[in-house]
Amino acid sequence: MKKLNEFRLTIDSKSINEAFARVVVSSFVTQLDPTLEELADLKTAVSEAVTNCIVHAYKNTCGKIYITGSVDDKSIVRIIIRDKGCGITDINQAMTPLFTTGEGDRAGLGFTVMESFCDSIKVRSKQDKGTTVTLSKKIEGKAKW
Repeated sequence: MKKLNEFRLTIDSKSINEAFARVVVSSFVTQLDPTLEELADLKTAVSEAVTNCIVHAYKNTCGKIYITGSVDDKSIVRIIIRDKGCGITDINQAMTPLFTTGEGDRAGLGFTVMESFCDSIKVRSKQDKGTTVTLSKKIEGKAKW
């Protein structure tokens, strides 16, 4: 598959930037003329991934979140959200519905939501080095090339 377009974005791990990341991704995806449902799915998955960086990767501190996006000639959108935070000790456990290391009102459904709204999700993590989440979704619309 050939990349047709891509973007790179770096934001601080501040709650206000979660909405900004959603807008950037949704603007980028509009080139494929997605349905409202496809657009909402991607925005929600990106929101969950960015929120994980803010809440879990950089607890009580501020770090950088690196977001890259690409679209290929098969209309597959790939969004990669990466941090250099604390990492995930056990990825399988972290991806179990209702598991959370957060406090208070955290439901432990972030990865479950990402999986349900994307065609595939890959998670790589190293303790004290950070985490990379790759979200992939095929958009059925027609590209505006």
